[in-house]
Amino acid sequence: MSQPWPTTPPTPSHRAAFADAAPRAYWLDAAAPRAPHEPLTSTIDADLCIVGGGFTGLWAALHAKADDPSRDVVLLEAETIGFGASGRNGGFVVSSLTHGLSNGMARFADEMELLERLGRGNFDGLVEDVRRHGIDCDLELTGELMPVVAPYQDTWPSEEAPLLERFGYDYEIFPDAAAMQAEIASPIFRGGLWVKDAGGIVDPVKLAVGLLETAERLGVRVYERTPAVALDSSSAGVTVLTGRSGQATGGGAVRAARVVLGTSAFPPLLRAIKKYVVPVYDYALMTEPLSASQKAAIGWERRQGLGDGGNQFHYYRLTADDRILWGGYDAVYRFGGPVRRELDDHAPTFARLAQNFFTTFPQLEGLRFTHRWGGAIDTCSRFSVFFGTAHGGRVSYAVGYTGLGVGATRFGARVALDLVDGRETEATRSRYVRRKPVPFPPEPLRTAVIQLTRNRLAAADRRDGKRGLWLGTLDRLGLGFDS
Repeated sequence: MSQPWPTTPPTPSHRAAFADAAPRAYWLDAAAPRAPHEPLTSTIDADLCIVGGGFTGLWAALHAKADDPSRDVVLLEAETIGFGASGRNGGFVVSSLTHGLSNGMARFADEMELLERLGRGNFDGLVEDVRRHGIDCDLELTGELMPVVAPYQDTWPSEEAPLLERFGYDYEIFPDAAAMQAEIASPIFRGGLWVKDAGGIVDPVKLAVGLLETAERLGVRVYERTPAVALDSSSAGVTVLTGRSGQATGGGAVRAARVVLGTSAFPPLLRAIKKYVVPVYDYALMTEPLSASQKAAIGWERRQGLGDGGNQFHYYRLTADDRILWGGYDAVYRFGGPVRRELDDHAPTFARLAQNFFTTFPQLEGLRFTHRWGGAIDTCSRFSVFFGTAHGGRVSYAVGYTGLGVGATRFGARVALDLVDGRETEATRSRYVRRKPVPFPPEPLRTAVIQLTRNRLAAADRRDGKRGLWLGTLDRLGLGFDS
């Protein structure tokens, strides 16, 4: 086997490690109590209505107010701010807009100079916004570290180096197991690549709440527990019809000149989006805080965010109080793409995650997990955000971040706002913004294609990275799945 992960079933001790874990996202559970805003129950008017209280919607609100402080902006959230992917992710904030350099070069080689410049500028802007608005979100600019965990990955760091040099990144290669394990002590690490200025880590809920508080200070009107259920266009603008308590009756409406949609993996208000986005469930565990001796046993003094090599990969990072977040590996799609609360808890995946955690850090045997959770990611075939407009250009959207949205949502919100306002920029002129990803086929073929691809990705990991006929065909069609 070329991968280090056990092929035997998880043991009772692995299951016991998360048996008492709270079945909810740690970030939401740890956040300071906050009374939600009242839902919208009447009809109101606004210059701009933003649907979705995740990062895309919050950044759109800030951009709109920065452009024109007098603009009347209303933000609608079906649950509470940060409820969806924005509050359930790993808290990795990176500069890439294209899900990494390799993915970007495979799809947008002719525009990568532009996209890298826009991505680095967006990341710098995010850091500046956090500091300027006084958002306390545990932001640490520690970069990204990819540990090599299988022999076929050994050459990846040196192969990636020319791209990193071309685009001006500061990086360090750990050439062998000894060098990598001196940085972070795991017996499965064979080497690694640390891109020091590619990003960092953050508490995503603290960031979301900080953006909310900033938006409110700027005059944005926010309504929570207010699901948008339909759009109705007229010569005067677009009316966003809302429900109440999850139902399409008893709510209110927003009559707006412009609308920006940031609905992530949740069912979209525009039918045209449905063929491009599938909700794929991702799961994570959070440990109890490490003791001083446990922390000394693993090193990790520079606190990088990690994502190991392979198609089925784990992502992990330290929190401000020295817990370890451990997620990834399984990416679960279910027939028809349902998004429901009960799907957030998935014992088979948690058991596998626990087993692989202790394979990576056997010196932490006995550590318990305090939280377990999952949630849907808005996945598209190009692995990065895409855009569009509707209703005569008065509605725009940014969706499809595919798991790397903490940083890219700021850019996505900027572009969506520029599109709906008819503002031409070098971003809106780019092929990256103007073109859609390849759509997914309808069911039942959609499920068959996704499950076959997942199966072949797992097989590639078992076969020294050999991608085989199916994955090779996807690569040739520009649909390669590599993460």
